[in-house]
Amino acid sequence: MKSKIVLFFLVLAMGQLHAQQKAENLVIVTIDGLRWQEVYKGMDSLIAADKKFNQEDSNYLFTTYWKPTEEARRKAIFPFLWSVVAQKGQLYGNRRLGNRVDNANPYWFSYPGYNEIITGYPDTAVNSNDYPNNPNTNLLEFLNQRPEFKGKVAAFGAWEAFNRIFNEPRSGFPVTAAFDPIGGKTPGPKESLLNQMLQDSYKPFGDGECLDVFTHYAAMQYLQEKKPRVLFIGYGETDEFAHEGRYKDYLAAAHHVDTWLKSIWDYLQSTEQYRNKTALLITVDHGRGDQVKSTWTDHGQGIPDAHEIWFALIGAGIPAKGEIKQAGQVFQKQLAQTLANLMGFEFKADHPVGEAIRLKN
Repeated sequence: MKSKIVLFFLVLAMGQLHAQQKAENLVIVTIDGLRWQEVYKGMDSLIAADKKFNQEDSNYLFTTYWKPTEEARRKAIFPFLWSVVAQKGQLYGNRRLGNRVDNANPYWFSYPGYNEIITGYPDTAVNSNDYPNNPNTNLLEFLNQRPEFKGKVAAFGAWEAFNRIFNEPRSGFPVTAAFDPIGGKTPGPKESLLNQMLQDSYKPFGDGECLDVFTHYAAMQYLQEKKPRVLFIGYGETDEFAHEGRYKDYLAAAHHVDTWLKSIWDYLQSTEQYRNKTALLITVDHGRGDQVKSTWTDHGQGIPDAHEIWFALIGAGIPAKGEIKQAGQVFQKQLAQTLANLMGFEFKADHPVGEAIRLKN
């Protein structure tokens, strides 16, 4: 009997040690402007029924995404998030339960939000999407300066502004944004094909942003071939389609990203370098309005709910707690230090950095 008790506590201690282990690698995924409302409640039936927003296909929306319960509705859009991450990671930002995640910056749009995520500093000087090269030190840059990470950091984003957000000339790691080609001066066959497809693709958002599928496959090619230790991937279609009031496309884009998250996680868990050694953050740059008739399409200071965001974490160092249902308040500026701590570092810069979030144990 005593041996069984000892074995029980040994297994328990080993499980706790495994849950608290340092992450050796980091992947950050952002989904531009994806509302917490869809993440936690699923499809909004009032938006889906509104002819102004449903793209004249409410039947498709209700057939595809409408389910009897919120839990089933949210899983219809985000099956990976609400199965794997909910089982093995943590999700924050369900405001209906009092679990609040917010922008600390006062602007509630993209460049300030991305700056806050990666630098931990809600710099009020960063007040425009046209802002030049970011003067603030970002976490990826901080890690790239360490010998063990040098040359093993990369960022991919659908939006051209990521070159400025990460300040590529100063940061010293490659940033592939919008229609930037991949593979350098001597791209391989797959890279050449991706580059050709990218240049020949339809450009619904102009020259400033490519379709997410190109960002995803470029990032996956880099992940599989170069094996970086730190990787950022920024998807953008959710924000574009929301601004246009295209709810069907907005939900489809969100569902596509969930599918790609599964492919990223499956690859990480199938590869020795990454398996059980990698932390994955999934989050957004800003929220959107919560009023059906208009403001769900928009964000910024004039939209009261646009500071409301969410995030999810899974992987090394992250206890499996699923949806965090306790009331609480955390801010976007805390994510950078949280990630640094998961990797065993304290993120220091020439500007303030938000304190780390105490993840639920």
